[in-house]
Amino acid sequence: MVKQTIISPDAIPCLPVFAHACISDGKVYVSGSIGCDRNHKVVPGGVKAQTLVALDNIHTILRASNSDLEHVVKMNVYMAHLQRDFADMNEAYLQVFPQYPHARTCVGVACLPLGADVEFECIAEVVPAQAESN
Repeated sequence: MVKQTIISPDAIPCLPVFAHACISDGKVYVSGSIGCDRNHKVVPGGVKAQTLVALDNIHTILRASNSDLEHVVKMNVYMAHLQRDFADMNEAYLQVFPQYPHARTCVGVACLPLGADVEFECIAEVVPAQAESN
């Protein structure tokens, strides 16, 4: 089994201790993404804004991995204030995933990197390259 490491120049830069994603056995495993800017500052606007930025970053990483949002099979969500922010996170989440249901887990945690309110990681199917027609 060969592992392919993905570091996308279009995504928010990752820290040197991990890659944006790894591809193995037809699946892309996307590292955790929080709602921060390219300078690793959490975006203002609370959990809704952070959700949209984090999921946009995941979308960028998936595209760099020959996948896309509709190929997500599992999403893990980590929330620093689960009871307070769950409804707002879901409202923003549905803007990104209005019609592509997948498995999802949402877990309340004590804290997240940089003081973020929410972090997402996912597993998606890699889309095979289309065969060229003669």
